[in-house]
Amino acid sequence: MISTIDLLNRFPKTRPALPEQIEKIYKTHYKNNREGGSLASFLAQKMESWLHKKVANDISGKEEKNLPTLEIGAGTLNQLHYESNVHPYDIIEPFTELYKNSPLLKKVRSIYADIRDVPSGNRYERITSVATFEHLCNLPDVVARSGLLLTENGVLRVSIPNEGNFLWTLGWTLTTGLEFQFRYGQDYGLLMKHEHVNTADEIEGVLKIFFENINCRIFGMSKYLALYRYYECRKPKIDECKKYIY
Repeated sequence: MISTIDLLNRFPKTRPALPEQIEKIYKTHYKNNREGGSLASFLAQKMESWLHKKVANDISGKEEKNLPTLEIGAGTLNQLHYESNVHPYDIIEPFTELYKNSPLLKKVRSIYADIRDVPSGNRYERITSVATFEHLCNLPDVVARSGLLLTENGVLRVSIPNEGNFLWTLGWTLTTGLEFQFRYGQDYGLLMKHEHVNTADEIEGVLKIFFENINCRIFGMSKYLALYRYYECRKPKIDECKKYIY
């Protein structure tokens, strides 16, 4: 088992560069993939509904709920299809092209490009993230700052693909990987290495460094034979969060 020091020393990570041929079509493919614009991505999003539903499970129902929420990596704002009854709702998303024309923007109070832009005085009952933590080169910084932005009884709710394990790799290889190869003649694995810089085990390890209470659910048979994981994180270790950031 990797030590806390060794794990934190892996960060911040450097994202592998994309080959020129993939770089040219990257933004178009990424937005198309997030919007379910192809058969494979549409089917993938159907499967990924588990990720969204788990994160939104605490606010099920139609009644309006005053639960200050911050979503990390809001993308096309598709989580709001599951959380439209929650307010106020703030988001962090640096890729403005993903949401700029979305009708769901009217449900968003504040938009930030980086968690460092969120006012330190803000407090949230819920901080959420769907399929984002695997992308973050500075993951410990984001998790530590999340701990400091939560209210006393607030919860960090995170769902992720089971990156680094067999079933997840097999899943994308036989779906979006094949489609990408047929459409562009390029290796989807190179794009995945560029995008998914953190494994599910690394993400869990970082969460445990900064939170006392971690509860995990899986979409599969075990952590290592599953497609997705979901984490509820309570009781941030405030001293650890502050020590890492400052």
